[in-house]
Amino acid sequence: MPSVIVVGASGSEEYGKQFAAWAEQWESAAWRGEAQVVRIGVEEASKQDADGKVADRDRLREQLATTSQNGAAPLWLVLIGHGTFDGRRAKFNLRGPDITPEDLAQWCAPIKRPIAIIDCSSASGPFLNELSAGQRVVITATRSGQEQNFARFGGELAAAIGDPSADLDKDGQTSLLEAYLHASRRVDEFYAAAARLATEHALLDDNGDKQGTPAGGFQGVRAKGQAKEGAAPDGALAHRWHLVPGAEERSLTPAGRQRRDELEQAIAKLRESKAEQSEDEYFGRLEKLMIELARLNFPATPPAKNSD
Repeated sequence: MPSVIVVGASGSEEYGKQFAAWAEQWESAAWRGEAQVVRIGVEEASKQDADGKVADRDRLREQLATTSQNGAAPLWLVLIGHGTFDGRRAKFNLRGPDITPEDLAQWCAPIKRPIAIIDCSSASGPFLNELSAGQRVVITATRSGQEQNFARFGGELAAAIGDPSADLDKDGQTSLLEAYLHASRRVDEFYAAAARLATEHALLDDNGDKQGTPAGGFQGVRAKGQAKEGAAPDGALAHRWHLVPGAEERSLTPAGRQRRDELEQAIAKLRESKAEQSEDEYFGRLEKLMIELARLNFPATPPAKNSD
């Protein structure tokens, strides 16, 4: 499972220390999850542009081009830093030339494997609109380019991604959705405690409809409302991805994990159509799916042999 952690231009020593700390938390979680970690923007870069400036933009583009294009495990791409918006175009600020949502969309287009794109910067909302697609989870720290103040969401998400206390459904692991919900709640608590108007509102999109759902749009780990234009509600894909898998997740074979995902998708789709079925029909179909899922997640332990 590849993980690319990008730290942008800090602008000041204070922000530089914060961004480095967030990157270290992501890297620690990735190593615990046995992911292959690549860091960009933290250490001295060898590549320079024509003007002799550090060009992390080229390093990121080349890294995405050389990352395995196929595979069942998702590629995790985390952007930590500042963002800007001039009223027309958003940018993520790097050492050297910045990147736009269009740049990232072009570089990710050839990648066929699932991707989690997590932009923790201010003014990051337009990245969601451009990068939303099937088999992708896109998280932004803000809902629009107009939210340009420093975003605290990135720090809370870095802390939550490997934190067992963020595990809402108590399955022994923290999913990307659970980390997103936990971090969003912590951000809300900060602004409430400081009696300040919130200047950041994170969004998560994993159904490809380019809309995104705020944390308040979830009840537990399920989206409360219906997605637009008949798309599946956000959250189901993000809840299946774990940077630090639990013991049960690790014990599943690739085939078992695929079947588990299929069953969970079937259960989610069945729940959406509950109103269209009789009670007996609905619960009969649900029971069959839940029994198979339980047998997959908790295989029967063979009885101990009698030593007599």
